[in-house]
Parts: sequence; structure tokens; C-alpha cells
Amino acid sequence: MSTVYADLHIHTIYSSDSLIQPKTLVDMLLAHDFIKVAAVTDHDSVRACKTTIELASAYPDILIIPGVEISTTAGDMLILGTDELPPKPWSPQEVADYAKSIDAVSIVAHPYRIYGMGDIARTIKTDAIEILNGNSSITANQQAKQMVKEENLPGTAGSDAHITAELFNVHNKIQADLNIDDILRAIQKGHITTATT
Repeated sequence: MSTVYADLHIHTIYSSDSLIQPKTLVDMLLAHDFIKVAAVTDHDSVRACKTTIELASAYPDILIIPGVEISTTAGDMLILGTDELPPKPWSPQEVADYAKSIDAVSIVAHPYRIYGMGDIARTIKTDAIEILNGNSSITANQQAKQMVKEENLPGTAGSDAHITAELFNVHNKIQADLNIDDILRAIQKGHITTATT
């Protein structure tokens, strides 16, 4: 089995608070020494997914995972593997159930930061919890890591980049081939480790 290196939480200009152009993201993946996979997860928007995937399609060694960061009623969640928004209302469990119904992956984003759901995450039947967020404090990430241990769930990493300087500041090492389905299944099975880049 292969190993891929991925940043699983990135915002583009289709998030109102981000300055990263889809083409810039693709160019930076091309230029990076080893991170070749990125998940596009804009706030409540999937508008960047198709564009970014099309831009990346010219390069066989990089991969864009379509996704979204949903502002649920209790805190933020990522869905990886879709370019569609879930139907409302956006309660955490409904978002997780929707992801499961379409064979996507649900991840509780930065649970111990602003817009995080804190201990509520323990009650959600989700696929994974983000334990290394590039924009979270060391303490918030440590709390998330402890939760993953106690709940026996996979942990993921995402830069949560909103400007190019933040891209790829953390990453995941995933035991998978360079295709979306293989990567999503590997995350669910916990064949993933996180690191600071």
C-alpha cells in the first residue's frame, strides 16, 4: 500500500474570510516536496470544489478532495468526499448521518476552539475528530487529542488555512493510494497519523 501526505482542511476565496485562490492552492501542491493531497473545505460552500479539481486534473501526482466545513447548530464539522451541501437543518448528528449516507467522511473540526463543539463531539457518531488544527492553540489541540484517545476515534490534521502562508503547516500521513475513495476509507479505519510540517 502507498502512503499519501494530505492537508485535510483548507479554505479558498469561496469562504468570505479566505484569500487563497484555487489556482494558487494547486500551484502550491505542485511545488511542495511531499504534500500532494488537499481537501477544499470552504465555510458552508462547495463552489470551489469543481474548479479546483479541474485545475488539478492536469497533474497526475496531486489530488483535490472535495469537501465543506458546515456550521452546525453546535459547532463546525467537515465533510470530505462531496461537492454538495447536506440538507438543512444542520445539527451535528444530521451532518454525520448525511456524510455516511453518501459514503463521505465526517470530521468534527477543532472541537476546543471558537466555533468548536467541545464535549458535545463525544455524543456524535462521527468518523473522526480533528486533533491537529494549524490555527488552534497547543492546548486546544491537546484536548482534542485526548478526546480521540478516550472515544477511540481516528484523529486528523488540517491547516485550516485562510492565507497561503498557512497552507500545509500541518499534515496527515495516510496509508492509501492516490485516489479519493481509498483515502476516505483509510481515514475511517484509522490508517492515519498527524504531524506538524
